[in-house]
Amino acid sequence: MVNTILGRKLGMTQVWGEDDNIIPVTVIQAGPCVISQVKTTETDGYEAVQIGFGDIKEKKVNKPMAGHFAKAGVAPMRYLREVRVENASEHSVGEVISIDSFEEVEKVDVTGISKGKGFAGVIKRHGFGGGPAAHGHHFHRAPGSIGMCAYPARVWKGMRLPGHMGTDRVTVRNLTVVRIDAEQNIILVKGAVPGGRGALVQVRKA
Repeated sequence: MVNTILGRKLGMTQVWGEDDNIIPVTVIQAGPCVISQVKTTETDGYEAVQIGFGDIKEKKVNKPMAGHFAKAGVAPMRYLREVRVENASEHSVGEVISIDSFEEVEKVDVTGISKGKGFAGVIKRHGFGGGPAAHGHHFHRAPGSIGMCAYPARVWKGMRLPGHMGTDRVTVRNLTVVRIDAEQNIILVKGAVPGGRGALVQVRKA
């Protein structure tokens, strides 16, 4: 059984819970996804299926991918992801994975690419405390000492320094499923998930 579905983050809102409390939720348009390839131990050395999501114009698909979709007999899709399964032979090319399979699921793991924040200093990137903010001080938001003099006379690997922040693959685990709308392929999960509006996310049963 495929325990993963691809979707698109639509944004955040809030809904009323059963105990009359406001619940912050993320709205995800999940699926439908189509299996475009089945990989078995005999053919590829492992068990997995390739699922696709999102419409795309045929003229925007390059020739190798167009041939891949034509061989599978499915319409071109914008996103393709591979999902490990226990027995891939149970599935077939063209099989549709919908949000219906998540109706009895209480918790999910959501994976996505976090928002890019550009070049950031150590206070924003790593949460450093910084120096005194009063007059007369010249140490405010700098990282401070980063190495030693005589030994080892270099900067240690893994030192937390300023640099590029964001655009990382992030997984938020054990998010509560608040509501599922099978007609509109919508799933509401409690809390925030990585990425901005319209970003691709991968929802997996926890």
